[in-house]
This record gives sequence, structure tokens and C-alpha cells, in this order.
Amino acid sequence: MDTSSPVSLRRMPQDHVAHVVLQRPPHNHVDADCMAALADALEQLDRDDDCRAIVLAADGKSFCAGADFGASDPSIRRDPSPFYRQAMRLFRTRKPIVAAVHGAAIGAGVGLALVADFRVTCREARFSVNFNRLGFHPGFGLSLTLPRLIGEQRAALLFYTGRRIDGATAVEMGLADELVEQADVRARAHALACEIALSAPLAVESTRATLRAGLADRVAEINRHELQVQLTQFPTEDFREGVAAMAERRLPNFQRR
Repeated sequence: MDTSSPVSLRRMPQDHVAHVVLQRPPHNHVDADCMAALADALEQLDRDDDCRAIVLAADGKSFCAGADFGASDPSIRRDPSPFYRQAMRLFRTRKPIVAAVHGAAIGAGVGLALVADFRVTCREARFSVNFNRLGFHPGFGLSLTLPRLIGEQRAALLFYTGRRIDGATAVEMGLADELVEQADVRARAHALACEIALSAPLAVESTRATLRAGLADRVAEINRHELQVQLTQFPTEDFREGVAAMAERRLPNFQRR
């Protein structure tokens, strides 16, 4: 395993399953390089006929705590287009994916989880699309993928409030598919991937292509709109206040400017 890479690829050829694992512990914040590494790994598996299903997982405390809008990567705040350009590649891969969400999935972390076909989680997990609480428009195509999964009303509630929900609530809302003990999340995701891999791979991949027909194009289109709105909001005082409030663990005081 290459510990210098933000992503590892672990094949289980006996099961026709591979694990693509974020390895930026403890919280697995993502950037353009990380998205590129994820896309490279998934595209590599698309060319591997031995792989029939993929587990998307993460090492560390969080599944993915989102993009880092702090001082360590200010480029994302100036222009997230390189980040999104790589992220959109994820929607164009063709193998079925099971996400193992064992901890926090925040902002872009939810976007990443929604790239997958299924999500296995636990009560300890936390899901939040907290963009509005940070002072800007949602991204990662979530304006499409979240309401597509859980409905417009529930998606609007999560977007407008930035509310954090646990894994049990995520399953109730349809945001996740299975709830297990935290220690069993990755094993259960692997078991589900193995169950998928028992079906005929050409049939599974063609069925997935039918079910997701046009999805990658629609996500990319709405992401272009998200990006344009975000670029008008990143320079605002409200965005600076939202980021500061998050860092200081306090409620923001937005001023509409």
C-alpha cells in the first residue's frame, strides 16, 4: 500500500471486489488531487474485468469531512473548478459502488457518498450538507443527487438548516441503505459488494447504465451552475463569517453581505 497517496486500491480477486480507500486520516478532507486519485482508481477498475463491484471506504475517524476551506488549502476558496472537474469524473465510471460510511460525511463528503450506488452506515456516522451554514451554495452536484435520492422536501430541509443527522436517521430518510454496528460497516459493505458480484457482470453494468442514463451529464451541468453561484459568494463577508464560526465552533452571525 502506498501511504504517500491520498487513495489506496486494494483488490480482492477471489471475490471480484476491490476497495478504494481514502487515506487522509483522521478526517479525510479532500482536494483536487484527492479527487483525481479517486477517479484514477475507479477508471483503472473499469478496465479490470476481474472487478465486478467496488467498496468506497476511508481510513480514520471520518468518512470524509468535506473540502478543506481553512488556511491549509485557500485555493479551493478562490476557484474550486479544478476540484469539481476531477469530482465529476467519478460519476462517469461504470462499476457498481458501495460506500462504507463509518464516520462523519460532511459537505463534499456527502457528495462523495452519493457517487456510490449504495451506502452502509452506523449510528455513530454524521451526515451534513452544511454549505448554507458556511455561507455558500451547495456543490459537488448535490443540488441534483440529494433530492434525486431523498426527495426535494427532505433535501431542502438538510440544505437550508445544515442539520447533522446520524446514521439511523440517514437510513430512515433514504440517504443510506443499511445500518450496522460501526465496527462492521466496511465488512457489511464488502458483503453487499460480493452479493452484487455474484450476478452477471455484463447484466449488472448494463442495468446500472440504464438506471443512471444521462446522470453524469446532468450532474456536470448542475455543477457548472453551482460553481458559478459559489464564485459570487466566496468573496462575501458572510462566507468568511461562516468559515470562522465553524472553526471557532460557534453559531454564525450572517449580515447578508
